[in-house]
Amino acid sequence: MNTIQKNEVRTGKVVDLTHEGHGVVKIDRYPIFVPNSLIDETIEFKIIKVKKNFAIGKLLTIATTSPERVEPPCVYYYKCGGCQLQHMSYETQLAMKKEQVITLFHRKANFNSTIIGDTIGMTNPWRYRNKSQIPIGKNSDDQAIMGFYRQRSHDIINMDECLIQDEQHQHMMNFIKQCCNELNISIYNEKTKKGLLRHLVVRTGHHTNDLMVILVTNGKQFPQAQQLISRLIQNFPQVTSIKQNINTTHSNVIMGDQSYTLYGEDKIIDTLSEITFKISDQSFYQINSAQTEKLYQKAIDYANLAGNEIVLDTYCGIGTIGLYMAPKAKHVYGVEVVKEAIEDAKQNAQLNEFENTTFVCGKAEDVILQWKQEGVHPDVVMVDPPRKGCDETFLNTLLALEPKKIVYISCNPSTQQRDAQILATKYNLTQITPVDMFPQTTHVETVALFERLTSNE
Repeated sequence: MNTIQKNEVRTGKVVDLTHEGHGVVKIDRYPIFVPNSLIDETIEFKIIKVKKNFAIGKLLTIATTSPERVEPPCVYYYKCGGCQLQHMSYETQLAMKKEQVITLFHRKANFNSTIIGDTIGMTNPWRYRNKSQIPIGKNSDDQAIMGFYRQRSHDIINMDECLIQDEQHQHMMNFIKQCCNELNISIYNEKTKKGLLRHLVVRTGHHTNDLMVILVTNGKQFPQAQQLISRLIQNFPQVTSIKQNINTTHSNVIMGDQSYTLYGEDKIIDTLSEITFKISDQSFYQINSAQTEKLYQKAIDYANLAGNEIVLDTYCGIGTIGLYMAPKAKHVYGVEVVKEAIEDAKQNAQLNEFENTTFVCGKAEDVILQWKQEGVHPDVVMVDPPRKGCDETFLNTLLALEPKKIVYISCNPSTQQRDAQILATKYNLTQITPVDMFPQTTHVETVALFERLTSNE
């Protein structure tokens, strides 16, 4: 029976880590999760929440310190909710992420023969974000503040820098913060639902240094827009595009459906391994360009293309993976439900002078069947769904299609594991490689290879 009480102070040894990176202390087999603690540390902690099957503790002191503990370089780390693992050496972060995948596929599912590779990490796991979405608010002195939310809240931590952002982003953030005060720009208030400027979104081309500034507003009327634009282009000559995005919904969704170009180009350009992409304010594009190249290269390695294969790219977005594979394939077919993304994919194919690509807008399961009727029989299917994973209808369509290989990229290994159990009726999950797309955070992406079972397996 659990005897743990809220607000009591306890001492214990950390024996494990959760998938969120919290240390696990067990008292009479009852687990207590303590953020910012590490395996083998003896810690003192205060119980702040008690549930039937677990409790949450707050770290007070560390009696025995792990050799894997490092001093977080960010001064906001213990307040901000953006990073969770800065107190942990980078090697330990990579090992923890591999262990998450092992737990999901070897221990919680019957994929014991699947080879799980080491997590592919970064040489320098900082300043990697090519896109920053920064909320804007006001402090008690009625001055504009920008930063990221306090853990488990919508309280903005006013920041001058963020160590995982492109450095240009923080310069832009600090400059616009100053402009908001000097130009008396109206700031949106989440509680009253009034005010104008809600978020600053900044995108950069990793290899091109193109810079897009997106001002998310609660309505179209923006009286100080031209003054702000003049200041921006005078102080940041590298700005390629300035856009206004209208979001009048009172929700957690950052951007609305309507955007207007206030200055410069509609889109910015970036390259991944010599493939050029035009990126709009709404485009899905991987946040970490350096790691994206490693992720996609691992997908190509798994696909093992010889040049005569038909590749089907589902959830294709603006065509990044499909176009990445186009030089090594006979033909690439891409399908995506977002019309604007398909138009971008077609433009990107033309931009790179690829004539062996076809991009169609529609539900993947419907378009795949249509292509099958037209005689398209893919050798390799690329799958890169959102966090919720694949629809079961889509997976059943894949099973009916029976490609030789399925290469499945996932930003949520738990839904990938669920989907793998459906695919396992006809496919062997041979290999998975975790890729660290978001260093200093608990997120991990994976790329998995499914190979069609032979009749005697």
